[in-house]
Amino acid sequence: MQLTITNLTKTYGNGVRALNDVSLTMNAGLFGLLGPNGAGKSSLMRTIATLQEADAGSITFSGPFGDIDVFAQPDALRQRLGYLPQEFGVYPRIAAETLLDHLAVLKGITNGKERKETVSALLHKTNLYNVRSKNLGGYSGGMKQRFGIAQALLANPSLIIVDEPTAGLDPGERNRFLNLLGELGEDRIIILSTHIVEDVQELCRDMAIVNKGTVLFQGHPDAALATVAGRVWRKRVTKAELADLKQNATVISERMSAGDPVVHVLADSQPDDGFRAIEPTLEDVYFMNILGLQKQPS
Repeated sequence: MQLTITNLTKTYGNGVRALNDVSLTMNAGLFGLLGPNGAGKSSLMRTIATLQEADAGSITFSGPFGDIDVFAQPDALRQRLGYLPQEFGVYPRIAAETLLDHLAVLKGITNGKERKETVSALLHKTNLYNVRSKNLGGYSGGMKQRFGIAQALLANPSLIIVDEPTAGLDPGERNRFLNLLGELGEDRIIILSTHIVEDVQELCRDMAIVNKGTVLFQGHPDAALATVAGRVWRKRVTKAELADLKQNATVISERMSAGDPVVHVLADSQPDDGFRAIEPTLEDVYFMNILGLQKQPS
């Protein structure tokens, strides 16, 4: 099973180029699409999901069912697609089981017995069965996201898109949601679009970093880490030292710790005696790419 995106371009009417010659190849499993807000991730997801057209390029979805030209055969793609958009609304006064049953009808599951079994199985899978009679307005943010996955799984899709699914979730709900995605990714393609680096690092064997509509990196997270191996240095500095350091070193990230800035610097050798070498993280790779400091390993 493979999703092939080739030279995809999209410019909106206001002149914003959301996608700039994007080419990606995704295989079965979880694929992490990582980038800041406004990077073009949602535009790419909407294009794959046939919710908007591209100006140029192609998307092909291949599997046991044959090859689907997504732009020429949008209905064929939709039959195999599950989609959880970034903004997922629910009817607050309807019970989860009732709404999921209604959505199953819309998905074409018209046999009553089959539909009942499908709805029950999905509520169990998403750990919502015990609250199936509760109105969705009373669900927590994480429960609503799990319901969103339940509806995305109707009709057993081969391709699932989830757009910023863990934004705003507390740590417990985030872990439950990520564990669920991990269980689902064995025999289908799941595209996880997010700006949260940890989500990709914990789940995905393949990933891409995008910014301003352009693909900056695609590969295994280990290959991403190889691009900064031995080149990331850490130091705790004072606020007064920080401004000077930014003028004289390549600061890729900074964060406060116990009231003082802690910086990560990209350098081929130790910047000064106060820095110590650290094992790079995917977050270091992410910031390096967003800042335009890519350097492929030799």
